[in-house]
Amino acid sequence: MSWPRLVTAGTAVALITVLTTGCTNGGVDGAPEREMAREAERVLKVTDVHESTGRTLLEGPAFGPDGRLYVVDVTAPSGEPKVLGIDLETEEVEPVYTDRSSAFTSAQFSPLDDRLYLTDIARGTITSITADGIDPRVFFEGDVEGQRLSPDDIAFDEEGNHFVSDFTAFPGVPAEAATTGGRVVRIDGRTGEASVIARGLPSPNGISFTADWSGLWLSQYAANRIDLVALDEERSAATSLHPGMYMSAGAGRVDSSAVDADGNVYQAFEGKPEIAVHNSGGDLIARITVPEEDEGLVSATNLAVRPGTTDGYMTVSGEAGGYIYRFESLGKGVPQTNGG
Repeated sequence: MSWPRLVTAGTAVALITVLTTGCTNGGVDGAPEREMAREAERVLKVTDVHESTGRTLLEGPAFGPDGRLYVVDVTAPSGEPKVLGIDLETEEVEPVYTDRSSAFTSAQFSPLDDRLYLTDIARGTITSITADGIDPRVFFEGDVEGQRLSPDDIAFDEEGNHFVSDFTAFPGVPAEAATTGGRVVRIDGRTGEASVIARGLPSPNGISFTADWSGLWLSQYAANRIDLVALDEERSAATSLHPGMYMSAGAGRVDSSAVDADGNVYQAFEGKPEIAVHNSGGDLIARITVPEEDEGLVSATNLAVRPGTTDGYMTVSGEAGGYIYRFESLGKGVPQTNGG
């Protein structure tokens, strides 16, 4: 088999601009004093555009127990690496896993068994592998309450249960989604038993627990907003759902998301190489962008922050290839900022 050429590159770009907004009271209880524009720095090139698919799309960055950053290539064809491991110190990229038919859209390590769980939106399954890419196991497959699951992203709770965004409604709009049925699905981490937490949603994509684990921030791909899903004490049902932040995405759409130790919500985009950061009060407090001179990059679809640090990394893709960029996060990395 032929692996894609793996190339490394590096630049050094710093924090660029601070834009004042005229507000005086910062934080969750009031409007932020300023919106900070941050420019990320390129770390390395991970993939080239695949000749057979005409695309490459990096997703699902997650730090593993070995310290490597793991990513998936959604559009990798049969036989080429669909999961890759990156040593950020040496900038070495190694193929970890491939198969013939998957389209993995996210990756995250379970707190139960330290295995890497991969959502396969093409086959409607969730598969786990070891950090070495061996012993593949299908953890979940089949319908949920009579409807096929189209798993996009995962958020694990502290007990290792899966909370999955079911992308089913795409390309619907909210009114159509009430019929076609985008959902949030809970899957017991030990038994694999699945139940629906919320339904009738406009193509849910990014999903992350709030800092206190009481609810989920849910990115609605076909509505360009982030909803807050409040959960009951057992996290077995939604008690409410309402819009929390609306995105100015232009031609782009909201994709994956993450939450840091301070409760800040990081929203990545398909069709826009940028991450928007809001505090839990809904205030836009930062935009993380790639340098304008870095051409051929159209999406920044996901991110991870190394646990216990403010070392953030985002997956950026386009006709120029698939790249990892580094940025300084506003809060420290926690499980909610490590994959999904």
